[in-house]
Amino acid sequence: MSNFSDFIVYADESGDHGMVSIDSQYPVFALVFCVMRKADYITSVVPAMQQIKFSIWGHDAVILHEHEIRKNKGPFAVLRINRDLRERFLSDLNALIETTPMTLFASIINKQELLEKYSDPSNPYKIALRFCMERLHVMLTKQEEYGKSIHVIFESRGKREDNELALEFRRIAGNEGQWGYRHYNFSSFGFQPVFIPKFANSSGLQLADLTARPIGLSYLRPNQRNRAFDIIEPKLEKPVKCFP
Repeated sequence: MSNFSDFIVYADESGDHGMVSIDSQYPVFALVFCVMRKADYITSVVPAMQQIKFSIWGHDAVILHEHEIRKNKGPFAVLRINRDLRERFLSDLNALIETTPMTLFASIINKQELLEKYSDPSNPYKIALRFCMERLHVMLTKQEEYGKSIHVIFESRGKREDNELALEFRRIAGNEGQWGYRHYNFSSFGFQPVFIPKFANSSGLQLADLTARPIGLSYLRPNQRNRAFDIIEPKLEKPVKCFP
């Protein structure tokens, strides 16, 4: 029998984790884990996303990127010209996210509040990563995935950043530096980080990218209409973890 988990995880973030210069318009760092059963991913998620691409562009080389979609940049510039095409694309995209069998774990770090509360604050990415790993641990425990290798896919940001993130990931997976009142035995599972470039055109990474910013905006502007978050919210296993 395969020792690989039945689940695959795709991670993406919104905002930057730098603490030197904080953007007053977006002073948060949001991290999301998008978890799917591999069987669902293979049989329904990937084909559905490919279908949208073929329908709109006639090929599947387009990479769905929330920022470019929102700004009508790159291959999405055509959507600015053709309103009917844009409405069809957005309708299909919303339907894809709504029907995709996935579970989301998300954490938001308010960098300004973090700076005000702690004299030497930790890296927001490290904090958010631990929170998402804890929630993933709870889910895998319920699914009795003990001892199986579970891969968490990240978009590559460059050798130095990838190495730093991989080091922190393995520290958490090795039960190092636990804090808080509850301890998690991460070594019960074989957590493995994988880094791939955006041009790999991973359907899972694109889904994670589409969910991260709406989650961040739901925290920053809770009273503002957020159609994207309304679609995403039912996929959240638990309320978004906000810190501090």
